[in-house]
Amino acid sequence: MLAVFEKSIGKPPEELRLPSVGFGNSKSSSREEILKSFRASWPESSVYNLSNGNFMALSRENDAYSPPRSIIVMEDVFCIFIGTLENTSELRRHYGLSRLATEAMVVIEAYKVLRDRAPYPPDQVIKDLHGKFAFILFDVRNSTLFIARDRDGSIELQWGMAGDGSLVCSNNPNIIREACGKSCSPFPAGCMFTNGSGLISFVHPLHKVKAIAREDDNGDVCGVFFQVDLYTRIPSIPRTGSASNWADSTVVETE
Repeated sequence: MLAVFEKSIGKPPEELRLPSVGFGNSKSSSREEILKSFRASWPESSVYNLSNGNFMALSRENDAYSPPRSIIVMEDVFCIFIGTLENTSELRRHYGLSRLATEAMVVIEAYKVLRDRAPYPPDQVIKDLHGKFAFILFDVRNSTLFIARDRDGSIELQWGMAGDGSLVCSNNPNIIREACGKSCSPFPAGCMFTNGSGLISFVHPLHKVKAIAREDDNGDVCGVFFQVDLYTRIPSIPRTGSASNWADSTVVETE
């Protein structure tokens, strides 16, 4: 799985750049170069080219030890889903989907309900997804990017910042390191990210997710990871856009 979005759309957290501050980012890969390298390694991959060099891709290679994966497009909403949902049947009934609907289709439908009607906070909807999963969703019509990883971090997912400031997401650490150098980090378990509201814990939605720098023996920042700060509470996420921008809806704690 690989998704790359220019800085103006992906809006990666600046903390991802921390390990390269003072040393320069040794990787200056552009979106085009990252895609070229990916295609060279996995020539049979499914690639969806979006505007301005942004893209989403999924390798077709799979084996008995790899989690299920799929990429799907519905009404200009793209979704890459890796893993499985334990309550797929229940979610199909809830969203009025057929028995043939895949996990990726369920995620897209959940997103569309939130986007168009927003009956409840997005963190509550992600809590309703039970299983081992990671997904990347992009809505072309309003340039909304939505990323999430299950609460146990069962599926590998990393993100980083390329040399041109693009956001890079992949379940393959080698791809991230090649594209981003040191400017990368595991995507935190139990969290979701949108380019409207940033990084939020759907397990603890009223607590801030903070970046923590790791230092080597010389005191230099050698890495960064994100962690929920249980001592810092966020009273709400203010609505800043129209009703159609569900990513800015108020979050209600349901712990």
